[in-house]
Amino acid sequence: MVTPRQRLALFVGALSVLAVVVVALSPVSEQGLRDAIEPFGIAGPLAYVVLSALLGILFVPGPILAGASGLLFGTATGVLVTIAASVLSSVLAVQLAHRAGRPGMAELDHPRVKLVEELLERYGVGAVVVQRLVPGVPDTPCSYLYGLAGLATWKVALGTLIGAAPRAFSYTAIGDGLGGGSSTTGIIGGVTLVLTAVVGALAGAGLARRARSDRAAERGEG
Repeated sequence: MVTPRQRLALFVGALSVLAVVVVALSPVSEQGLRDAIEPFGIAGPLAYVVLSALLGILFVPGPILAGASGLLFGTATGVLVTIAASVLSSVLAVQLAHRAGRPGMAELDHPRVKLVEELLERYGVGAVVVQRLVPGVPDTPCSYLYGLAGLATWKVALGTLIGAAPRAFSYTAIGDGLGGGSSTTGIIGGVTLVLTAVVGALAGAGLARRARSDRAAERGEG
């Protein structure tokens, strides 16, 4: 019989292999996505939400999926599609991790594991928002981490809805601009991406300072 810890190890191992395979093979292309969506006609945006969410939990990079959304649907529709796909992808990842690995994670009596769980429980939605804003931090591994740590699904969904929106607009607008749309839209998307990175870095630093301050205060009270 497979123990919870063994299930956790198998789950993390499978995710690691999958991530390496996807990065190495780069299986997604704009033309391939277009071919997959065209048969759905006017329901294409809805179909892409599902397709993008599924590709997201398979570690296909979010910027590629968001940019393709801009190429396929333009900025206005593409932003809504990208945000919806981001939220759905995060929910799916959290649920997968929660069911497959959470029991094993709960058995781990390691200070760092407990610290992560404590911080996520304390800051909840705010922690997810900041993570989604911080530049260079991929969303999918973090979504799996949230599920393993036991963070409520609704908190991840809400945090993603808020935090992923600026980057969703940026990459979608850039994709629209590169795909023959307005060059101004692409430039605005690029500027927004830079501003989001700055805000995210500042927010991340602020949250880290607050966490250290709170822990120091608790130790002082003890």
